[in-house]
Amino acid sequence: MKRREFVATLGAACISAVSYQNIYGANDRLGMALVGTGRRGRNVMGEMIKTGRAEMRCLCDIWDVQRQRAKEELGIQTIAETIAIEEALSRPDVDAVLIATPDHLHKDYAVQTLQAGKHLYLEKPVTRYLNEGKAIQEAVQNSGLICQTGTQQRSASHYKKAKELYFSGSDLLGDIVFVRSVWSDFGWQRRKIEPRPKPDHFDWQRFLGPAPDVPYDWARYDAWRNYKDYGAGILSDLLTHWADVAQWMLDDPNPINAVTTGGIYYLKDGRTNPDTVNTIIKYHNGINLTFECTIMPIETKRASVLFHGTKGKLEIYRRGYTFTPHDGKPQVVERTQDLNREHVNDFFDAIKHNRQPSANIDIGLQAVRPSHLAVAAYWTGKRMTFNKEFSKIIEQT
Repeated sequence: MKRREFVATLGAACISAVSYQNIYGANDRLGMALVGTGRRGRNVMGEMIKTGRAEMRCLCDIWDVQRQRAKEELGIQTIAETIAIEEALSRPDVDAVLIATPDHLHKDYAVQTLQAGKHLYLEKPVTRYLNEGKAIQEAVQNSGLICQTGTQQRSASHYKKAKELYFSGSDLLGDIVFVRSVWSDFGWQRRKIEPRPKPDHFDWQRFLGPAPDVPYDWARYDAWRNYKDYGAGILSDLLTHWADVAQWMLDDPNPINAVTTGGIYYLKDGRTNPDTVNTIIKYHNGINLTFECTIMPIETKRASVLFHGTKGKLEIYRRGYTFTPHDGKPQVVERTQDLNREHVNDFFDAIKHNRQPSANIDIGLQAVRPSHLAVAAYWTGKRMTFNKEFSKIIEQT
């Protein structure tokens, strides 16, 4: 498609004046800004660059050391850098933004990005709190822009194949009774974080954002997933992915209730989020989704979602899936493409062809819904449910 034809198809409502001249220009590449240059941001941006469909225009992070790491890993020598997202969003050569910041900054940064007229790739979980979703949803709708959320299974070929073969009217599994999800052993979150003075060129207040104003503490920055002020830890980082897979396959994004038990059983280092959890989430049609997770180094075959049916079972994981009928031999399918690469390509295709991406904002908000429910159950110690509008989490009576 030629640039002129693309612009005519996309329409003025879908692109801002500042990005109009840049989207899929002469070199057919998007100008990208990376906001949050930590490990995940560098990884996803690396996949974007490898597609040949994106060019880095700006790095944004509250710490210059992280920006330097991004330049080194991404093979970039010279690029615009800033500590302030406002400056990155004001650039006319930026067409789209990857937000890979701590979770508590997602809502404000996502809204700012869309209001600035930039397409958005928003890492999961898209919200830290349930009530933040409406603001992002409205910003996407009002902007007419593309928003892809970071549940990369949604673009993966083997997940799509499993959905088609075993869930879209198929009876190969029989009636689904249990769905079991497991994911453990996180060395990065077991690290011992030693105190250190606040670095130069480091903006603590920007890190805090809307979170409670507390004195500088290196551990809260370097291991922010351990603290509930900034994220929900394993109940959001991991449960969001596997619950999304279950809900997608079952065509049910509306969990009924959840109970969670767990705690800080081993890593008594000042963290506030649990290191070990077990969650049971109830869905319609008599289906329970269980989530079992610990940061500790236990031996498991692989992280996966296992669907137990009355005629067989399907275990699906990031490298493929295995279907085992009750009266036959296991059938193994291996992944042939990289999940992250497929997902960023879907994002670029959605922008180019003015269509919904595979994990649009509605899907992203549905994916984090079970996490919010499980987190509420953990902190209250009660069985929690939603009100009719799915706008509040309440105790089930």
